[in-house]
Amino acid sequence: MSTFSIFLVLITIVCFLLIIVIMVQNPKGGGLSSSLGGSTQMGGVQKTTDFLDKSTWTLAAILILLILLSSLSFSGSMSDSNSKIIDEKENVAPKTTTKTPAKPAETPKK
Repeated sequence: MSTFSIFLVLITIVCFLLIIVIMVQNPKGGGLSSSLGGSTQMGGVQKTTDFLDKSTWTLAAILILLILLSSLSFSGSMSDSNSKIIDEKENVAPKTTTKTPAKPAETPKK
């Protein structure tokens, strides 16, 4: 498995986690904290909102970092000498030689 494939799997996992964290949040700031029943629960409303906010920013930063690293990995593999798109042998113009036409065979005289 190439490093680019590993980065692709990691990016997919982070995107899935980021979607889940964003979907749990409420656009008005309630989200998961509103269903917990107030500050009598362990952690309270503010702690849940802070956790979701920090996890969103952390996952977003990890996603950007993985994308940058995967692009560097991909460009690094393209600079390898074995993976050239155009082979140097094909850049050389083919040699053209002019052949003299063969003389027709003489027919024996009778």
